Amino acid sequence: MIAGLIHQPTCSDLLSFFVGHLHSGRLVQLVGECEISYAGRAASYAEAGNYLVIVKPDGSIQVQGAKGVKPVNWQPKTDHISASLEAGMVVLTAERNSPPEVVRVVCLDPHLVFAAEFSQEYGFVLSGSEAEMRKTLRKKPDCMEPGLCILEEELLTDAGGVDLFARDSEGRLVVIELKRARATHEAVFQLDRYVKLTREQTGQQVRGLLVAPSITFPALERLQALGLEFCEMTALPVLEEDMQLSLFDF
Repeated sequence: MIAGLIHQPTCSDLLSFFVGHLHSGRLVQLVGECEISYAGRAASYAEAGNYLVIVKPDGSIQVQGAKGVKPVNWQPKTDHISASLEAGMVVLTAERNSPPEVVRVVCLDPHLVFAAEFSQEYGFVLSGSEAEMRKTLRKKPDCMEPGLCILEEELLTDAGGVDLFARDSEGRLVVIELKRARATHEAVFQLDRYVKLTREQTGQQVRGLLVAPSITFPALERLQALGLEFCEMTALPVLEEDMQLSLFDF
């Protein structure tokens, strides 16, 4: 995970480090005495002090001070990040084209520079419980697939409880497995068991649909090899009853 680390880097070391890591898809952090300036929709300047500068793999940058959670300065999106040597000091420049903005970090006395490689992106978790997820998607099945008709919720089988049991627009039975977080091999294995058992018991064509915010690549490969399907669900629909105003909304 650690791709590089230098304590008390010289200007030459720091410049080489930035050149080698800034555009490599790694997270880069600098701790040291810096001056921060911003020009764009407004102008700002942070006097020399100790800061933590973070450049993320997506090119976003933030400069953190000693207190609070709000950065001293930041850019949520940059089009170009570069490092150069000016007057014997390394300057980190982050530019954005639209709107035109520039953040400059002058490294007066760098104490430590660090780069880390993230091998995996972790998916988020849908809010609410799986029971709430079932309730919502039972009432709004079109969010998973147009024409779906839910027949049963938490259908008990010899292999366990099927989250949602449905029929698609072509009349085929559909076994639906729901996951609030990133789906893994275990979810695929579980869905496959439900589908096979349902085929044996009904003698009909049965589809398997795994619904989750994301899925690991090995699990997706296995899912497709088994002839099962994946539906990405990153946000649940809002039910009308959830939009009722409370006393405190008036």
